[in-house]
Amino acid sequence: MPVADAAIRIQKHLADSGVCSRRAAEALIVQGEVWVNGHAATPGQKVTPGLDKITVSGKPVRVAAQPKLTFALHKPRGLVCSNDDPHNPDTIFDLLPRDLAKLRFFCAGRLDKDSEGLVIITTDGELANRLMHPRHRVVKRYFVELEQPFPSARVPLLLKGIVFEGERLRVEHAALVNPGVARQSARLDVHMHHGKKREIRLLFTTLGYFVKRLRRYQIGSFPLRGIPLRAGKQLSTKEIAALFHLPPAHGGPVRRTVVHEDN
Repeated sequence: MPVADAAIRIQKHLADSGVCSRRAAEALIVQGEVWVNGHAATPGQKVTPGLDKITVSGKPVRVAAQPKLTFALHKPRGLVCSNDDPHNPDTIFDLLPRDLAKLRFFCAGRLDKDSEGLVIITTDGELANRLMHPRHRVVKRYFVELEQPFPSARVPLLLKGIVFEGERLRVEHAALVNPGVARQSARLDVHMHHGKKREIRLLFTTLGYFVKRLRRYQIGSFPLRGIPLRAGKQLSTKEIAALFHLPPAHGGPVRRTVVHEDN
C-alpha cells in the first residue's frame, strides 16, 4: 500500500499530478468531471493521495507526482496547443523528445493554430497557474503583420479597446514598426498581460484589418531569440523567474531586434 501524504486540496493534487492547472481543475470539478471515492468532488475538497481514489473524466489520477520540467518551445504555424484535439492531430507536444511522451505536459498560455512563436509548456501545475492567472500580469509581446497598413491615428483604438460579443478586447501597448512617411505600417509591436482566445486577431479583424502573421517573441523578460523553429529549450530556475520579470521599457532594443527575426 502506498504511503499516504498529508491531505491537500484536490485542485493542488491534480496540478501536482500533471493533470491540469488549478484553474482548469476547478472548472472540471464544477463540470462534474472529477470524482473522489465514487462521489463527485467539490471545489476545495481535501484528498489524501495514495488513499483516496480520484478520477478525472473516468480516468484514474496517478499517485506519484511528476518531475517538474518546463520548456520554452518555438511553435510553428499548423500545430495546436492541446493535449487532445480529435480535429487537429498535430500538436505542440510533438516537438518534445520521445522519452518525455509519458509525462503530462500542458501549455501555460496557448497560441492558436495559425500563430507562431514562444510557448511555455510545463508539468508543474502551480507554475502554469501563476503564468496564466491575470493577477500576475505576465507580459507577452507579439509581432503582428497585417495585410494592409495600419495608421498611427488608430493605435489609440487598440489601447482603448472595443466590445465584441459582450467582451472588451484590448492590448496594453501597441506601436507601429518602421512606419513610413504616411505614419502607417503593416507591422506592429503589441504587448498584453491578459489574453482571451484569439483576442489580438479578433481585435484587428473587428477594426477591419486582417492579420497575416502573429508571432509571440517574448514573455516577461525571456525572449524567443536563440531557439530555432520547431525546437525547444528546458528552462532553468533563473529563466523561469525571467518569465515574471517586467520587460525593458517600451521601444527598447529587445523589441527592435526580435520583431525582425525570421527563423
